[in-house]
Amino acid sequence: MTFRTLFLILLLKCILEYPQIVSDGLDEETYDRMQKRANYLDHEMATLLQELEHGTLKQIVTAWAALLWAALLQWQFWALAGVQVLFLGLCWKLRERSHDEDSSDEEESSYTESEESEGEDPSERDLAKIYERRIQWSVHRLAHRRQVVEELVRDLLLVSRERFLNSFFPVLQPAIGVGSACEGWSPQEEKDVVYCVLVPLKPPRGHTFHLELDTSGEMPQKGMCVCVELVCTCTGEQLGSNKLCFLHHCKEELTRNQKPSLLETLCTGPYLDAQKIALWFQKFVNSAWEEVLQSHHYSMKVLPSTRSCKLKLKKARRKPLLVDIIFGVQQGDSDIFLSSQPTDALVPPSTTWLETYAVAEAMFFQHISRQAPRHSCYLKCMQLCARILVGTGFSPYTLKTVVMHLLTLIPLAGWCRRDFLLRLDDVIQYLRCCVEEKRLNHFFFGNEDMPEEISLPTDFQTAQPINLFQNLVEDPDAHAKALCEANDLKDQLRKWLFYGI
Repeated sequence: MTFRTLFLILLLKCILEYPQIVSDGLDEETYDRMQKRANYLDHEMATLLQELEHGTLKQIVTAWAALLWAALLQWQFWALAGVQVLFLGLCWKLRERSHDEDSSDEEESSYTESEESEGEDPSERDLAKIYERRIQWSVHRLAHRRQVVEELVRDLLLVSRERFLNSFFPVLQPAIGVGSACEGWSPQEEKDVVYCVLVPLKPPRGHTFHLELDTSGEMPQKGMCVCVELVCTCTGEQLGSNKLCFLHHCKEELTRNQKPSLLETLCTGPYLDAQKIALWFQKFVNSAWEEVLQSHHYSMKVLPSTRSCKLKLKKARRKPLLVDIIFGVQQGDSDIFLSSQPTDALVPPSTTWLETYAVAEAMFFQHISRQAPRHSCYLKCMQLCARILVGTGFSPYTLKTVVMHLLTLIPLAGWCRRDFLLRLDDVIQYLRCCVEEKRLNHFFFGNEDMPEEISLPTDFQTAQPINLFQNLVEDPDAHAKALCEANDLKDQLRKWLFYGI
């Protein structure tokens, strides 16, 4: 209904309801007819107004509904946009946190570039303090990752004991962390650090180990063969055992009722075979990995190796962990072992095991850590000097030997943090003097300053000191080169302190 129609109806109603009185002479019939007509028009007007009101209300409701729907759509849009922004922000925050965690493994958070460059001309001692604090974080990282490795290997060995409980494979003893990374320092960059652990082997029931000298080897790292022999298990404490004696039961009965002896599995002839043991353990790790707790956090890959078990562990957005599990046979009750690991210069036959002092060295540094004051700097000295020696003819083992000698010559109270620069100078000067004299004594032979906690074979204690610089005595050119490199070490130290290169 239009506005014009509504206006005409109202006008008609007014005319009819309020007619002009022309005369008083209207008859009663005409008056009644006009009154009925007015009532009819009132009814029609009320109906029309009601319809108009209802139609207008519907239009208003429809309009408001449209406005509310548009607002609702806009609210949904902005809510969705807000959720997306929140999600993106959360992802960014998580990525930043992950980056911060990795960065905490790479840099010291409390030292910024502005703090390091503060001052026009920092002294060498100030720079030494800065670098000492940086190295402190490196030492902490090594310690943390070493703990992860130790837990992993411990869990693997627990599974192995359950797997091989009723077999005659070698009995795997608790692992011992050896090498520079497990001692708390490393000459390599972090991505190249290898955490080495030695797993001692004991003979299984009914077997015994005898060590035979390999006369083709030479000191200081001689080779030996591990001869495996069967022993009688018929009497004594084995009496109540259901195991058959390999010596006094027929072969058919042993084959039918008992698993094969060690001589039939991991030996070549009568000798323990390092390559067979490495392959056996590699297969075990591949099959047992899912039973190890760390399998939920790390992916694992067994790397190719003939005389050890090398593992590469990878965790999301973290640097991989490289682990080298080697095997050893103890010499008597001492801390000297025969190792399956070859040297860089020598890969012996699979039945030849090389003498290693790695366990004795680990015991020595454990002894020092218990005796030294808190925040001692000897590990940080080794860390920095190892980086300086990269590219020279001096090996990390040379550095380790120098520091071990100094740790027994200089009281441990003199290795505090404030002595960092002095001890760095001592290391370089000691090495330089050894090069000049063409002599660096092996730490474990004929050393009267050996701590009592280190257990050595008797012949080590009475032996003449072995010269690790014997090649400098025999080769004048090598001596001249070593002397030149030793004289440059102090300049290299200053470069590291001032420029970090």
